[in-house]
Amino acid sequence: MDAMTKMWVSLIAILIMGCSVFLITFARSKTKGIIRGILSVLAFVFMLVGFLGGLVSLI
Repeated sequence: MDAMTKMWVSLIAILIMGCSVFLITFARSKTKGIIRGILSVLAFVFMLVGFLGGLVSLI
């Protein structure tokens, strides 16, 4: 993978992790019940995708 592709992958990974932070913050402060659980799981999945993107950009 060339340097520019690694840069774009890492940037996208950072943005995905940022979205997960905002999503979990929103879920915990504004929602209740099953919606809160669904948003929390979705935020966790976003965080894993961002983490894996970060790992891919290091290789």
